[in-house]
Amino acid sequence: MIIENVAFPAGQHCETTTLGAVLRHAGLDLSEPMLFGLGEGLGFVYWDARNMDFPFLGGRGKPASITRTVADRLGLTLHVQETASPRRAWQNVTAALDAGRPVGLQLDSYHLDYFTTKVHFGGHFAAMYGYDDTHAYLIDTAQQGGAVTTTLASLERARNERGPMTARNLSYTVTGPTGRPDLARAVRTAVRGNAHTFLDPPIANLGHRGIAKAARQVTRWLDRSTDPSRDLPLAARLMERGGTGGALFRNIYRDFLAECAAIVDDDNLRHGHQMYAKIAPLWTGVAHHVTTAGETGDPDHLARASEILAELADREHDAMRVLSAVGAD
Repeated sequence: MIIENVAFPAGQHCETTTLGAVLRHAGLDLSEPMLFGLGEGLGFVYWDARNMDFPFLGGRGKPASITRTVADRLGLTLHVQETASPRRAWQNVTAALDAGRPVGLQLDSYHLDYFTTKVHFGGHFAAMYGYDDTHAYLIDTAQQGGAVTTTLASLERARNERGPMTARNLSYTVTGPTGRPDLARAVRTAVRGNAHTFLDPPIANLGHRGIAKAARQVTRWLDRSTDPSRDLPLAARLMERGGTGGALFRNIYRDFLAECAAIVDDDNLRHGHQMYAKIAPLWTGVAHHVTTAGETGDPDHLARASEILAELADREHDAMRVLSAVGAD
């Protein structure tokens, strides 16, 4: 069973690639930056715990939050199914596919045959558009190969994995609205919503407060790691090439704001876009200094990364305050 014409070329981030492929088949063709921004995807988390080998820097919200928010913003019908039963989970998927609807899946990328880097990540997404007796046919990011296959056994393991960020065999389908969504209204609501979340995080690890915390903690990373030559470059690679579109999702959000400025006539929106155009390269600079510190053992690079992060905490706070006023009378 193969559904024709399911694709999302050049996708960079797994959740927006998956959602884009599903929506495009449903007749709604939106760019990846637009999906990311409508989903209020931009964020920040600094996470370190006793059971972690090394701190984690994240640049977006929780898994599936973008998909749910886009559906709400655009008036889509999102049908989500979760179950502890692998058998029932497979029936949920095949029923949708047999009815001609591609399916979004949340899974652990460790088990997927086409992933060459074997690291457990339970917040990965892919769109499934077909199956045969042995394999599943998926749409993943361009980095992972775009249209790919994995064995049905590996897919079951990936969907049924338990651990951080995993779901209970989550799958979803989307039905588009009967008419064209009011994109200008959706943009204004999404930009303001994302800004308010970023400006008022519930804990100090998130949002602009989390960036400021990262600025204080990063200078200790050479001592925090048991293998700095491995851990620091890996952290930087995740910021730049871990499905983020570069600059820890700031490149994607910059491009979203540029699209928005062509749709909505708003000085705050244009100013916010200009601010994020200057913010994004600074994140790439942080990644560079973290990488070099790990490769050389030179703490001066972490001191420089700390300075840039402190500047970013202020710059993103100011940018989000501007964006929080988009659409205000």
